Amino acid sequence: MTLGSRIAWDDTVLPFQLDRSDIRGRVARLDGSLGRVLAQHAYPRRIEALVSEALLLTALIGQTVKQRWKLSLQVRGQGPARLIATDYFAPERAGAPARLRGYASFDAARLGAAGRPFDEIGQGYFAILIDQGRGKAPYQGITPLAGGSLAACAETYFAQSEQLPTRFSLGFGLGPGGWRAGGVMLQHMPKASPHAAAAGGGSGEGGLLAAGDILSGDEGEDWTRANLLLDTVELEELVGPAVQPTDLLVRLFHEEGPRVFDAQPVAFGCTCSAERVRTSLSIYSRKDIATMTTPRGIVTADCQFCGAHYEFDPATLGFEAPAAPGGAG
Repeated sequence: MTLGSRIAWDDTVLPFQLDRSDIRGRVARLDGSLGRVLAQHAYPRRIEALVSEALLLTALIGQTVKQRWKLSLQVRGQGPARLIATDYFAPERAGAPARLRGYASFDAARLGAAGRPFDEIGQGYFAILIDQGRGKAPYQGITPLAGGSLAACAETYFAQSEQLPTRFSLGFGLGPGGWRAGGVMLQHMPKASPHAAAAGGGSGEGGLLAAGDILSGDEGEDWTRANLLLDTVELEELVGPAVQPTDLLVRLFHEEGPRVFDAQPVAFGCTCSAERVRTSLSIYSRKDIATMTTPRGIVTADCQFCGAHYEFDPATLGFEAPAAPGGAG
C-alpha cells in the first residue's frame, strides 16, 4: 500500500453493513478537518481530547442525515468544561464533502491535571439536534451524562431515545503530525425496534435501556458476537493511517460478510456570514444595540467556530420597539 492510498482515507466516513449479522456501521477517519477545528483555539490538551471525541461522534452519527440537513451534538456540564458543541452539515450536492465544525467553552482555572478528560464536564446532559430544513420541525433528543465517556453517552442516547443498540469504539491522540482521530460505529438495523417496544420501560443501569433489553434470541447473539470482534481493535487501527478502513473491516468482521458503500469525504467548514450575524442581531432593540457598541462606534461579533470577525455600523442593526398602547396622540 502506498502512502498516497493511505492518505486518501483521511477525513472520510465509510458506511458498511454486516450481512450475516444484520448490523450496519461506519468507519470514520479525521485528520485535516480535526486539525482545522482545533487550530481555531489554543485549547488545553484535555479540552482538545473532548472536542476530538465529540467531533468524531458527530461525523459517525451525522453521516446518516439526509442531504442539506444539519446535525448538532451538544454537551453541557457544570464542571470546568461547560460546553462542547459540534455540527455536521450534510453535503450540498453529490460528491461534495460534508462539513464539520466545533468549539468548546471552559474554565481553564478549574481544569484538572490528571484523570479522564470526561470528568471535566461534571453533571450535565448530552444532546443531539437535527435541523431537517426549512418548513420542517427540528428534532432534539437529550440524555444525562453517564458512562465515563462521550461515546458511552451516545450509546445510551440511541438505546433510550431511538431504541437501537449502538456501539462506538473511538481512538484519538496527538502525534508528530498533529491530532488524528478514528472510530467504528455499530448499530443494529431498525427492525429491532419491535423488540424494544415489547421491552416496555427501560431497565439496565440507572433504569436506562441496554442492548440486552432490546435484542433477544439470534439477534442478541449476533450483536454480542459483533461487539466481541470490535473489542479486538487497536488504537493504531482506528486512527490510521497505516491500516485502511476496508482492511480493518476485513480483519475484524471477515466472517460477518462486510459490505461497504461509497465513502463520504468530510472537511472543516463554517456557515457563518455577515448576513447571518446581522439577522441574529436584528432581534435586539436600538437601546440594546447601543450597549453593544464599542468606543470606536461599531458593533463587533466573532464566530466561535471559525474565528471570523465581523464589524457593523450600529445604525444598521436592531429594530425599533413599538410604541406603548394608549400613548398621547
